Amino acid sequence: MLTHISPKSQISVRQNLKWLFVLRNLMMLSEVILIILSVYGLGIHLPEQELWLVVLATGAVNIYTSIRLDTDEPVTEMEIFSQITIDVFAIATLLYLTGGASNPITWVFLLPLIVTAIMLPQDYAWYMVILTTSLYTILIAFNIPLPSIEPHMPDPAPLMNTDAENYQMLHHAFIMNDKSYFSLHMFGMWFGFVFSAGLVAFFVVELARTLRDQERSLAEARENALRDERVIALGTLAASAAHDMGTPLGTIAIVAHELEQEYPEHRYPDLYEKMLIMQQQINRCKEALSVMSASAGEMRAESGSVILVADYIDDVINQWRIHNAGAKLNFFIDPNVAKEAKIIAERTLTHSIINILNNAAEASPAELGIEFHATWDLDHITFKIRDFGPGFPPELVEFAGKHPVVSKKRGLGVGLFLTYSTINRLGGKINLFNSDSGGACLEITLPLLHIETNNDRTGNG
Repeated sequence: MLTHISPKSQISVRQNLKWLFVLRNLMMLSEVILIILSVYGLGIHLPEQELWLVVLATGAVNIYTSIRLDTDEPVTEMEIFSQITIDVFAIATLLYLTGGASNPITWVFLLPLIVTAIMLPQDYAWYMVILTTSLYTILIAFNIPLPSIEPHMPDPAPLMNTDAENYQMLHHAFIMNDKSYFSLHMFGMWFGFVFSAGLVAFFVVELARTLRDQERSLAEARENALRDERVIALGTLAASAAHDMGTPLGTIAIVAHELEQEYPEHRYPDLYEKMLIMQQQINRCKEALSVMSASAGEMRAESGSVILVADYIDDVINQWRIHNAGAKLNFFIDPNVAKEAKIIAERTLTHSIINILNNAAEASPAELGIEFHATWDLDHITFKIRDFGPGFPPELVEFAGKHPVVSKKRGLGVGLFLTYSTINRLGGKINLFNSDSGGACLEITLPLLHIETNNDRTGNG
């Protein structure tokens, strides 16, 4: 039923890969800073060449990730787990070259585990626990020590022949060396805690926001699906009603034509005029029923043509005036509109706008009429329709678009519900409110067809 949820899920997985790309960049920056600080700041003798090689290899993986994000191929959970695994092996290699488990930044093994637990299902998290625990255990036994800061006590045997003063000086030097190592180790642990706390907090907050957006999209998808089900039910009832009403309406049309022949205009002018009005209304009903039957099941591309926005607005207004010739309309168009903008003149959209104009004309006093404002650029168009009536009833403003509202005073129930569904299906937004100066306002924003300009073609060429 929720056929449009899968793309949202794919967007979420791709977003996780983007966050992994960002996190890897931060890790690489931290590694570069630590290598430079240790080698050139503290004078610690490290296998510098091998360390830079690991950083470059990690950078190559991130370049591939950047290229991968520019493709349209779907991102899988296994792909994300594989990339996190590569990061784990890179971290293990760096720790192997810098003291193994005795390195004060061994906390970094927690980051891939946290990221896996947040991004991927529970099974992947347990796989990552096994991997990081195994590598951490191996690094306890196999590593390249940190020679310049590794703590060690002197062998007292060779020092027994020295005098007491020299022995005390050497012993004090070794104690100071151990204190320096302890201070450096404590600094590394402190720096690790601060960095990991900030990084995890930032990353988890951003991922949590992504999850909230996904839940919101899922809720909107459910709401749209429920609304679509109601629209389908209404469409089925409308098609059935059109079929059932076709025969009696045709019979009424035949009777009206016979009455027109039996009561000529020169003998019965008043009756003849009323019969013409009745025939016009019958033809209008037949046309509406024909449109209902023809529109059932049509897709957007099949139900409209691409025309200029200005021509489309003129066509909508002309169609509305055919049946509301006496209604007063104050028409306003922004003079700074994009004249080359185009729109799909879909039949359901046209009927929705006409329905809103009809409702506004019925609610507004005849001497005041209604206002129609239109403005657009190359990307979006905004319609604003205002009447000068009593305004929207509170129950309509609260539930508009969610389900049909029963209103005995004004015909704004099913018609407005279908209008909301149409605008939402076309990717637009609709907002209704009561004006401070009186009357009701309804604002529609719709996306337009993207027009490829000469600059775009030149840039792409």
